[in-house]
Amino acid sequence: MDNELLKQVMATAQSWLDGNYDADTKAAVKKMMEAEDKTELIDAFYRTLEFGTGGLRGIMGPGTNRMNKYIVAQATQGYANYLNKVHREGGFENVQNNQVAVVVGHDCRNNGRMFAETVADVFSANGIKVYLFESLRPTPEVSFAIRQLKCQGGVNVTASHNPKEYNGYKAYWEDGSQVLQPHDQGIIDEVNKVSIEDVKWQGNKDLIEIIGGEMDYDYMMAVKQVMIDQETILRQKDLNIVYTPMHGAGRQIVPMCLRSWGFQNIHVVPEQMVIDGNFPTVVSPNPENAEAMTMGMNLGTKLGADLVIASDPDADRIAIVCRNDKGEWVIINGNQTCMMYCYYIINNMKKLGKLRPEHYLVKTIVTSEMIR
Repeated sequence: MDNELLKQVMATAQSWLDGNYDADTKAAVKKMMEAEDKTELIDAFYRTLEFGTGGLRGIMGPGTNRMNKYIVAQATQGYANYLNKVHREGGFENVQNNQVAVVVGHDCRNNGRMFAETVADVFSANGIKVYLFESLRPTPEVSFAIRQLKCQGGVNVTASHNPKEYNGYKAYWEDGSQVLQPHDQGIIDEVNKVSIEDVKWQGNKDLIEIIGGEMDYDYMMAVKQVMIDQETILRQKDLNIVYTPMHGAGRQIVPMCLRSWGFQNIHVVPEQMVIDGNFPTVVSPNPENAEAMTMGMNLGTKLGADLVIASDPDADRIAIVCRNDKGEWVIINGNQTCMMYCYYIINNMKKLGKLRPEHYLVKTIVTSEMIR
């Protein structure tokens, strides 16, 4: 064992025992310090959980290298400092009533609500208006709400499809997308300056507004507006669809959106409609893993379904299972799904006379080159 590293870790852990942390946190830190095996202690304190371009993601627990309310609060303080700095410098065009505003949401993960409320408190303590979702919501809806409410940023507390031990913090800018240059580095620089003593903890309840059903409706209507051809859907209205949210945030909005489009034969996996951050019915809540689709496919077989659709805990990733010409289930991977979407969109827009020369597709470096 590296004695210098252990010495550094023990000193950092001791600062948590001596600092302004809650009793349960201190007890957990003390237990790790007194354990004969220092592996857990070293992993929890050998570094500070890095705030990157996408935010934070890590295992939950006490320590500088863990997701906990103190690390979340420090990250939010840095983000708040940067938002207020950009506002002072005139960097935002659509600030309403001279009030910087953000949207805050979370998914089904353990501690998600507590982390989201911590984020809301720190933002509001820094004079920032907060629209806090009443309960778990999909990441795409949080992104939509930022634009709909003309906010300057937002946070969704989620670790996406990671195992149950993880939680995370996705940061967004005023366009509803994850933060890009130069603002990503600007936020990172501010976060790195913040110590626990700098955090403003006392939330301003007058600046926190709870949102929910009305935003759900606006989002559902916005989703419906991107429909290309209603007649195609009406011809397939009886398509037998099984859906599972993997215990997560898609449990209400996905079936609602499917029904609003005209699909009438939708079934859900009841065991996986239960909100549960322990994800008891899957090994890992990643719908792209075949194991995670087992319950959906079993129900699909029982009901004679045509499709099985699953979303991950924050409902920004899906997997689709369909039948081949022999009636066997086949899992469609992400690139295949993307290509089918592109084929359908381009061909139907062309057929309906909606495709114009100025239209284009945008791909990322991780998206299939077949799009070209």
